[in-house]
Amino acid sequence: MNPDLRYPIGKNVPVEDPTEAQRREFIAAIAEAPARLAAAVTGLTPAQLDTPYRPSGWTVRQVAHHLADSHMNGFVRFKLALTEDEPTIKPYDEARWAELPDAKLAIEPSLALLDNLHTRWVVLLRALTPADFARKFTHPEVGKISLDDYLQEYAWHGRHHVAHITSLRERNGWR
Repeated sequence: MNPDLRYPIGKNVPVEDPTEAQRREFIAAIAEAPARLAAAVTGLTPAQLDTPYRPSGWTVRQVAHHLADSHMNGFVRFKLALTEDEPTIKPYDEARWAELPDAKLAIEPSLALLDNLHTRWVVLLRALTPADFARKFTHPEVGKISLDDYLQEYAWHGRHHVAHITSLRERNGWR
């Protein structure tokens, strides 16, 4: 069996009409993402941080910075959908962002950013009502996306990228 290194936990499959208990689980996954990322990169050397998690993939360093970039965008998109009537959001080229000079920095600023961002995001998420989760924004390339679906996307997204790092560590015997 040849596992797909791009999707170590599989692709995101959203639950239609999630229950309140399921939403709490998704929010818990978002709350845990910063600590899981920090644990996944603990003790890695600079050379290990600059190792791609798969052939032609991002380095561990780029993955850490990507999580901060992506989750900042996700948080802003949540706030836009909560305060505007089905706003159209601006997509960004995450692959090009991963090549910018700040993606080559030490990862500590992104770890701190993610931790602090998630503190605010989780407070917001825990205060939302089912009607709030039904709100939508429009992605120019994808169409309308509900906050329920986006919540699930980000619960998966953190686990997905942490698994890139932990599976690389396991494959390479990095303890």
